[in-house]
Amino acid sequence: TIVLNNPRRRNALSLPMLQSLRRDLLHDVKSRELRVIVIAAEGPVFCSGHDLKELSSEDDVKHHSQIFELCAEVMTLMQKLPVPVIAKVNGLATAAGCQLVASCDIAVASEKSQFATPGVNIGLFCSTPAVALGRSLPRKVALEMLFTGAPLSAHEALMHGLVSKVVPEDKLEEETMKISQKICESSKSVLALGKATFYRQITQDLDTAYKITTKVMVDNLTLRDGQEGIEAFVQKRKPVWSH
Repeated sequence: TIVLNNPRRRNALSLPMLQSLRRDLLHDVKSRELRVIVIAAEGPVFCSGHDLKELSSEDDVKHHSQIFELCAEVMTLMQKLPVPVIAKVNGLATAAGCQLVASCDIAVASEKSQFATPGVNIGLFCSTPAVALGRSLPRKVALEMLFTGAPLSAHEALMHGLVSKVVPEDKLEEETMKISQKICESSKSVLALGKATFYRQITQDLDTAYKITTKVMVDNLTLRDGQEGIEAFVQKRKPVWSH
């Protein structure tokens, strides 16, 4: 579990916070024991997005570019990791904080959570959050959020596909762990192959996507855990994964 822990600054994705998040995401990433990463936060705001003090005219273009480039790297990194990444959201997620939720593989939110891209209201359109938002939500819903800055409730976010589940606040930890434990019952190597393939094929046309995934299905059968899973099914026993 990675916890955003700067509630006094509304867990803003400052340059140090982004550097720390990248470091923590990569920590032990090759360990066989690492199976799921959960991103949570302290305080009433999950993440307020970029630290606007770092985006003032006092800093130069090079500094601004460094912040946005690192943010894009962190967001894409989560989809390149070999394990599922789950956002555990209990509160407000705005701008790049909303982008963070949209970039995770799974998102579980409490009923009090809200999601918004209000950059337009301060003259800084949420163009980079729009990348993740536009790939998670129907286009017209994403654009309404981006054009108006108005928030989605947790249940609206669920209805439109920004989050996977919405639960009462006191059930958030339990539900997140239930999903994590279910993931841990499967082979890490099979999940890693499946996750990488999902993100590779999702941007392709239908024929190309099927060509990619047909080959991967055959490759999956050559994995030790691919063979073990089928043998266990045929023999009516629980598989013993090697990961």
